[in-house]
Amino acid sequence: MQASNNKRYYTPQFSALAAVSVRRLAWSVGKPMTSTVDLMVKLVSSYVEPKKICLSCKDNTRCVDCSFYNPPTPQQRASILASMGL
Repeated sequence: MQASNNKRYYTPQFSALAAVSVRRLAWSVGKPMTSTVDLMVKLVSSYVEPKKICLSCKDNTRCVDCSFYNPPTPQQRASILASMGL
């Protein structure tokens, strides 16, 4: 998901499990790892109750940039999965 400004965000190191898994998923869908992570985040937000996430949030200044603020509809989720060839 593209932020609405050019600010760089904190990017933690991936665990070995995450790095290996994301790399392999990226290869299978033919996309860069960064794009694949964005797609994964969008998909996760369609399976998790946004209200629970928002109630726990400690930073309400970037809501419009958060996938939980506006999760994909079932049609958008299907489109994301289709774009990944899944």
